[in-house]
Amino acid sequence: MPEAKIGVIGGSGLYDVEDLTDVEEVEISTPFGNPSDVITIGTLGGRRVAFLPRHGRGHRLSPSEVPSRANIYAFKTLGVEELISISAVGSMRDEIAPLHIVIPDQILDRTKGRHGSFFGDGIVVHVGFADPFCPELSRSLYDAAKLVGARVHKGGTYVCIEGPQFSTRAESRVYRQWGVDVIGMTALPEAKLAREAEMCYATLALVTDYDVWHEAEEPVTVEMIVANLQKNVQTAKDILKAVLPNARDSRDCDCTHALENAVITQWDKIPGTTKERVAALVNKYVPA
Repeated sequence: MPEAKIGVIGGSGLYDVEDLTDVEEVEISTPFGNPSDVITIGTLGGRRVAFLPRHGRGHRLSPSEVPSRANIYAFKTLGVEELISISAVGSMRDEIAPLHIVIPDQILDRTKGRHGSFFGDGIVVHVGFADPFCPELSRSLYDAAKLVGARVHKGGTYVCIEGPQFSTRAESRVYRQWGVDVIGMTALPEAKLAREAEMCYATLALVTDYDVWHEAEEPVTVEMIVANLQKNVQTAKDILKAVLPNARDSRDCDCTHALENAVITQWDKIPGTTKERVAALVNKYVPA
């Protein structure tokens, strides 16, 4: 099985990275089903990178249909330690304009019915999630964005809605009152699952619109998103090329040991089939 320490999940508009060299495609089946597509592994900026289009090539999967558990588990089996998410978002702030980029540090969950954990079925695990995005990886993305000249905002709250419909005006107004900065449909459950997989996870949020709250702007449409995405995608690729050569050789953030002391269930009480399913996640904490 090939390996890569860095993973990239491409969002709407970002289905491949042309500058990858020494490319190979890997089909992976997981205990949680198949990922969104084959995973492409190649070299970029001197680093081996695993790339997966979140919605599948051709954009076949809606936000609610993305098999996030299979995606994150597949990255885990490839040895991925740092996971960069590319996500199209709407702005909830005047000062965050379309074509800007946000590196969020908080998240608000407004999804419904998505699988937000690898665990259950006889094993109970409670990981810390106070800081849902890795501060170290987020800082690296911010520095790389500044380096390539992007208009980038450090920090902010990302509200993740179920979709696939856009917000009502009433919802949009409420989110602004809550202090939300950007709105999207895909950062969850990815961030939760990445934490359970002890990966560093950060989001490069590409702003495409002002949602529906801005009186001076037209309400968000697919046409608007696609037009601005085409402009933003190249910036995202430039940021990836800038951040990868400076990627950490070793990690010392809290993400690396998120499962330590988080498994509540006594090991000998966990069903054998459940142990097998989550082995790649918990084996290093299995009692002797």
